[in-house]
Amino acid sequence: MKNIQNINIILMLLFSSIILFSCKDDKDEINPNDKNSITLSFDNKVGDKSLVLGTGTYTNSSGEDFTVTTLNYFISNVSFKKEDGTVVKFPNNYFLVKQSDAGSLEAELKDVPAGNYKEVSFMVGVDSTKSVSDVSQRIGVLDPASYGDDGMYWAWNSGYIFFKFEGTSSVIPTNATGKRPFQLHVGGFGGMTTKTANNLRTVTLPLVNAATVRSNIAPEVHLFVDILKVFNGTTQIKLAQTNLVHGITAAIPIADNYKSMFSVDHVHNDAQ
Repeated sequence: MKNIQNINIILMLLFSSIILFSCKDDKDEINPNDKNSITLSFDNKVGDKSLVLGTGTYTNSSGEDFTVTTLNYFISNVSFKKEDGTVVKFPNNYFLVKQSDAGSLEAELKDVPAGNYKEVSFMVGVDSTKSVSDVSQRIGVLDPASYGDDGMYWAWNSGYIFFKFEGTSSVIPTNATGKRPFQLHVGGFGGMTTKTANNLRTVTLPLVNAATVRSNIAPEVHLFVDILKVFNGTTQIKLAQTNLVHGITAAIPIADNYKSMFSVDHVHNDAQ
């Protein structure tokens, strides 16, 4: 009888092991040959409010009211760090995020090796190597002739505008057209032949939960982008005093400030 009981216990344990193995979460199984994509989803906000172009009225840390008519910025040199410390880089992917274009708010990185990723890094701007490369190598969002009204390239300075933030505020003097506009344009990659300010900024963010890339899982990393940080980062910026910035050196405090406007809210790891 005792032997029969022992056999039954063994069979039960074996059966339980089979069930547990068969129910094992696919997220725990990593095939090094598998690849999928990771999408960075940019949610532009003003503090805890959603950014609405043209009609939304907001207040910065100096108590100044403002509306936003344009918010564009380049994202490049994306990399992801795995839980084991391995870094996967995507050096030749460039994205132009535009609040006016919902499709541009999703930046997809393809052929990401399967793994558990705990950190994301990216550059705000266009690196110096690409900026000075032959125009034939600058296609898609980097084609200087493709912007139309976006105007994300300085012909006079042969360089990209990394960040374009425009709108109106009642604290700004009225111009000849009766409007009170502000224009904060940031560019300047340091130059390879000339000595200019380097306004490229790299952002590194921990993921609140790991992005688990699998053959059937293409994670989405949801980022909040708080443009209030443009005004109250390392340097406090007041629109009454700083409302027209096109020069590279003058843009340094703005670049330093907006580096902190990005944060990861959550990561979706939904099976396809």
